[in-house]
Amino acid sequence: MSETTKLSIRGLTKRFDGSDTLHGLDFDVYDGEFLSILGPSGCGKTTTLRILIGLLAPDEGTVSLDGMDITRARPDERHMGIVFQDYALFENMTVLGNVEYALRFNAELKSRRREVATAVLDQLGLSEHLDKKIHQLSGGQQQRVSIARTLALNPDIILFDEPMSALDVETRLSLRGELKRIQREFGTTMIYITHDQEEAFALSDRVMVMGEGRIHQLATPEEIIANPADKYVSDFVVENLRIKMDSLARFMEA
Repeated sequence: MSETTKLSIRGLTKRFDGSDTLHGLDFDVYDGEFLSILGPSGCGKTTTLRILIGLLAPDEGTVSLDGMDITRARPDERHMGIVFQDYALFENMTVLGNVEYALRFNAELKSRRREVATAVLDQLGLSEHLDKKIHQLSGGQQQRVSIARTLALNPDIILFDEPMSALDVETRLSLRGELKRIQREFGTTMIYITHDQEEAFALSDRVMVMGEGRIHQLATPEEIIANPADKYVSDFVVENLRIKMDSLARFMEA
C-alpha cells in the first residue's frame, strides 16, 4: 500500500426525512489500501458505500478519484466495482457465462471476454467449475464467482458490501485469505463494509470506525487497539473484538 491518495471524501452529508444520516464525513483512501468501514446497523456505512459507487447522491460534500471530482458521475463512469452480500449472480448461466456477461458491456474487454473471464476464474481456483450452474456451487464458491466477475472488469476500486455475512465460519476464514491474496496480486484498492470487528481487523490496512453517521476513528488496527479514540470505540470495537477472538480461538480448537 502506498500513501498516494486514491479516493478523497470531503464534507459528505446525507439526509433522509430531514434528519442527517451522514454528518460531514472527511476521509481519504490510499492507493492499494484495504480499508474497512466498521460499524453497527444504521450507522451510515452502507449509505456511504452507495454514495461512493454512485447509487445515491449526497446532499453536501464531494467525492474525488485520483484528484477528479466524481460526485455527480454515473456509476459506470467511476471505474469501481462492487461485490454484494447476496452475490447477484444469474442462476440460469454457468460460472463462465456470469463473468463473460459482465464483460459484454466493456468496450475494451468485450472482444476478449472468454480469455479474460477464464484467466480470472483460474486465478480464483474456479477452473474446474467453469461449466457448472450457480446452484451447483457452495456459498463460498458463489462468492468467489462474484469477486471474479468484478475483478475481470479491472476496476480501480472494489467495494464489498458485507460479502461474508451469510457464510459459515470456516468459509469466511478461507475467503479472507483469498481477499488478501487478491489485494497483493492485483494491487487493487478495496473498501470493505462490515459490522464484524474481528473480520475488519484481520483484513484491513486501516479501519474506519463509524457510529451514528460519524467517524469515531480512522487508524491501523494496532493503533485502534492501543489507543481507542473514545468510549464508543473502546466498547464497540476493542471489547467486542476480544470476545470474538476468544470465540474464534475456541472454534479453531474444536
